[in-house]
Amino acid sequence: MDVNEQLFQKFGKSFPADTVLFREGETTRDVFILQSGKVKISKRIREIEKLLDILAEPGEFFGEMSFINNRPRIATATVVEEAKVLVIEPEVFEKMLLANTEIAFRFIKKLAARLEEADAQIENLLLKDHESRIVHYLAHLVEGTRSQSVADVAAMCGWLGLEESSVREVMDKLAKKGLVAAADGGFNVQSAEMLRKYLEFLEMKQKFGEY
Repeated sequence: MDVNEQLFQKFGKSFPADTVLFREGETTRDVFILQSGKVKISKRIREIEKLLDILAEPGEFFGEMSFINNRPRIATATVVEEAKVLVIEPEVFEKMLLANTEIAFRFIKKLAARLEEADAQIENLLLKDHESRIVHYLAHLVEGTRSQSVADVAAMCGWLGLEESSVREVMDKLAKKGLVAAADGGFNVQSAEMLRKYLEFLEMKQKFGEY
């Protein structure tokens, strides 16, 4: 029996799709580690559910912020596809971090990535118009993967908190400009550099108006 199987026997639970693992505002502090399946992390902003992330990689931590700051949950975690998850009590997880440098390093690395993502979302929210926010999102998407990416419209709507009609209108406009290309399941996005330049153009146009 390998280490993962031992951990699952001790801490593991299986959850069907649509199971809510924790809700925004709850005071639980358990830490979750995804073994298989998919879990979405969402947050309500002005009565709109905003998608923060879709977790699908084995070993992903989530629910760690309440463990760190001992405050209520800042988001909701919902199972998208049947998932196997390690559910670890805060006292036990603290001992694991102290005893295992590999777990501690992975935990710190994940926190750094989450903080970077939070910075990107804050920067996006400061943009004033839908087109600028969508272009910023696409550039961030490509920069994160460092390669061509496929932008899924449903995921964009959740992350941006925009209606599908608004997103598709802008994406069609960007396709006509050659910045994206329609593809099965979404739009192919290739050049973060070109998107950043276009975002600068939009900012200049807002600042100085149309010529």
